Amino acid sequence: MAKQQLHTTGTTEAYGTGTPAPRGRRVRRLAFPVAAAAALFATTGAVTVAQAASSGTSATPTCATSGLSASLGKSLGGGMMHEGTVLKLKNTTKHTCLLRGYPGLGLENASHHALTSKTTWGSTYYAKDPGKKTLTLKAGQSAEAVIAWTHANTGTSDATHARYLVVTPPASKTHKSVKLDTWVDSGRLNVTSMAYSLKVVS
Repeated sequence: MAKQQLHTTGTTEAYGTGTPAPRGRRVRRLAFPVAAAAALFATTGAVTVAQAASSGTSATPTCATSGLSASLGKSLGGGMMHEGTVLKLKNTTKHTCLLRGYPGLGLENASHHALTSKTTWGSTYYAKDPGKKTLTLKAGQSAEAVIAWTHANTGTSDATHARYLVVTPPASKTHKSVKLDTWVDSGRLNVTSMAYSLKVVS
């Protein structure tokens, strides 16, 4: 009967108050099982809480390409033939999603055929790279990155005439295309990590 009471309550206090304490050597024999049951209960409870917390975090999905809109904001100019723009990704779903890291970029011509390009992640001519941070985007909320390139060789074989910018959101394999009519030296692009907001110097 004593063991059944311990199994039900999981605490030594309930055993002591709910059932009269046995006398003599029987108490000593039960002391270890009682302590072990309490320790096991405490450990199991802690694991359960940790698992619940973990599952709650993982329940928020990564932002999918289909649930994001891509647009280009302010055009950035400056000296030494630098050019750039602000890329915005907006959560168009009705649920919260997570976004982390750098967007993939590419260039296309007027027929949406891929052009040779290379993207470098980090600080750009216009903004300091904030580094990878997990962003929690609520429905309708946006994140941004700053893109930069040079166009010193406009109209020559050393420059790529792009009509569209291809944007692959972080952790995605599909992309969006947005209009970008410009010349890019050797197809080289620089982009910062995604952030809620970036300080732009133009």
